[in-house]
Amino acid sequence: MDHHSPHKLIEEVHAASIKKAGLDVRSMLLKGWLSGALLALSTMFAFRAFDGLSGGVANIVAGVTFPVGFAIIVLLGLELVTGNFAVLTMGVLGKKTKMSALLRNWCWVYVGNFLGSVFVGGLMAFALTKGFLHEPGPIGDRIVEVACAKTLTYQHDGANGWMAALVKGVLCNWLVALGTILGLVSSSTVGKVLAVWLPIATFFALALEHSVVNMFVIPTGMFLGADISVAQWLLWNQLPVTLGNVIGGAVFTGALLHYSHKHHHPAY
Repeated sequence: MDHHSPHKLIEEVHAASIKKAGLDVRSMLLKGWLSGALLALSTMFAFRAFDGLSGGVANIVAGVTFPVGFAIIVLLGLELVTGNFAVLTMGVLGKKTKMSALLRNWCWVYVGNFLGSVFVGGLMAFALTKGFLHEPGPIGDRIVEVACAKTLTYQHDGANGWMAALVKGVLCNWLVALGTILGLVSSSTVGKVLAVWLPIATFFALALEHSVVNMFVIPTGMFLGADISVAQWLLWNQLPVTLGNVIGGAVFTGALLHYSHKHHHPAY
């Protein structure tokens, strides 16, 4: 059996937090860049998979296909800030690392994720329009539609829309951070992939808000002509969704798992 018990899993998370806290800036940027790029590619894969579908079927197909990128990130040991919101939090609460190391990792990995996501977004926009000479086609139009829905719809609803984006960010990263944790629950490739797939497929099928996915979708929509300003993107999506992702990962995954096992784990 390659499945780790919950107590062993906590030990694995602590070990991962120590490793992540010790990364140098170059490693965090490179691993973060790769994660952003891979997540962007898997998002595009999901768009391709549900092309022509609608409603619940489209959501389910997208949910099943999207975790490909996340599984690759876990298997390669890369850096995704939304998962680190939980892993580093558990390291700090377990007294395995310091708050300064947590903030350092979150900031540099966020930058790396952003750069990788936008880089792939630019390449995809170029490819879909054949060098910005033609219309992007149905998939490009769908990206523009989704980008507008992720910004202008929230803006239209004002404060309630901003809070809705934040809450969707909380719910999203409650699941995504669980995916990162579950990636440590097995020592086999198959076990890791299957464990990761469960919460990640659920989040994507529910159309929740993930800050790194949005670093790809919204800029790509803008490259393809979506009538969205940088200020609208940042204010009505990136900021509330990032805050929601921090809460979902650090509180609802990291802190709750820590306190759930605190009095039953020999490390405490």
